[in-house]
Amino acid sequence: MPDPLSVPARQDLLSRTALGVFRLNGQFLSVSEELARPAGLTAARWQVLGAVLREPLPVAGIARAMGITRQSVQRVADLLAADGLAEYVQNPAHRRAKLLRPTEAGRAAIARIDPGHTALASRLTAALGETGLAETAAALERLSAALAAIASENREAS
Repeated sequence: MPDPLSVPARQDLLSRTALGVFRLNGQFLSVSEELARPAGLTAARWQVLGAVLREPLPVAGIARAMGITRQSVQRVADLLAADGLAEYVQNPAHRRAKLLRPTEAGRAAIARIDPGHTALASRLTAALGETGLAETAAALERLSAALAAIASENREAS
């Protein structure tokens, strides 16, 4: 069994991981802006609309799923509704927390992103291989789940 990593080595791995995720976030935001632009959307609008394509969700639910603040989702959701790309509908589970759902215009805007999205997925798959891309997604999901568990433990301890 190999020696466990020293504390400084663990800290270095955490720092490298965080910096890599920050860099990836910037890269994904940049490419998302490029992909969304022909559809007349921003990355933020695409993100919120994409969250409600399968089923309408309350703003708080969208925020939880994406790990962003409810206030930022509310601002984008209100803009989408004002532009006719989404609408608020009654929530049978909660009288005051309405559900956001895309309109036909919102679905059409998302559909205009699909060709660029498909091309990027193909290029990343070619660069990393199907297994490599799947392993990358799985590693990021595990990292997110571990950070969520640590945050939950910290909330319970305080």
